[in-house]
Amino acid sequence: MGITTLIQGIAVLAIMAAIGLFVLAIMRAGQGRPAKQTGLIALVLIVAGAAFFALGTGLVTIDPQERGIVVSYLSPKGYRDQILQPGLRWILPGFEHVVVYPISKQTYTMSIAPSEGQITGDDSVAARTADGQEIYVDASVIYEINRDEVITVHIAWQDRYIDELVRPQSRGIIRNAVAQFKVEEVITSKRAEMIQQIYDTLKIKLEENGITLVDFVLRNITFSTEYAASVEQKQIAEQLALQAAYVVQQKQQEAQQAIETAKGQAESVKINAQGAADARLIQAEAEAQALQMINEALKDNPDLLTYLYITKLAPNVQVIYLPSGQSYIIPLPEVTTPYAAPTPTP
Repeated sequence: MGITTLIQGIAVLAIMAAIGLFVLAIMRAGQGRPAKQTGLIALVLIVAGAAFFALGTGLVTIDPQERGIVVSYLSPKGYRDQILQPGLRWILPGFEHVVVYPISKQTYTMSIAPSEGQITGDDSVAARTADGQEIYVDASVIYEINRDEVITVHIAWQDRYIDELVRPQSRGIIRNAVAQFKVEEVITSKRAEMIQQIYDTLKIKLEENGITLVDFVLRNITFSTEYAASVEQKQIAEQLALQAAYVVQQKQQEAQQAIETAKGQAESVKINAQGAADARLIQAEAEAQALQMINEALKDNPDLLTYLYITKLAPNVQVIYLPSGQSYIIPLPEVTTPYAAPTPTP
């Protein structure tokens, strides 16, 4: 309960008590009982009630997030030059009244969603880009009344500053900014530049009317149905192109891998062949050296070949047959035991 309400309540109670006392005095006078003190008390209560009522009507409470303008019929300008600051303030009842303005931050939202903005339904900003595409912009404007310019706002706009200043200026500036960029720039490379341009222009326009722009928020951009369909088709085509390029790249990698594999196999065959050739050469050199050594040994020991031949014969060999007309390749030792022919059986 505010102090002004309390004072006005006291005034009403005092006046009601005074009326009650007057009624009581009249009743006593009708009964022949004078009530001089009762009438006096009632008069005092009426005066006190009137004083309290005037006091309550003249007191105004300004909250910390508010500033007040005193509209005065006693001033040639029609208002006081001083802005009412927070606290309990006094005005002349009947000759002055106070108009209170909020100085806290306020947000005005324009959205395509029916329940998000200040206006029910689609309140997005329809704008056309430099290349003729229509888009729909959702945005929020965060602002506050300059506490030192409250009188300016009151004189120029009163309570219409939202509907007749913030809203139309925001929508017009957004449309003008969008018209300077192509649709792809609006959603990609030039988006930040466009937002900054909107902020700078809107800030100047609002400050000229006593309002400070705190921030501009670009919430969303929606495309027309036709353009959205074309963007979707373009994205599908780009995805297919990327997929085809990936397949080509994969095939190229597979071909390069096959080439490298073939090179590796060829190199391996070459290395194996070279190794076999080197091994055969080493073996041939070793055999040649061995034959050379055998030849040298035979020069000094002619019977060595006979000895080796004999050592290779089986221990039980007694007879060796040679084809007729062939000579011995080596001289054989003489047989000392005479050979006895078997006796034929009768």
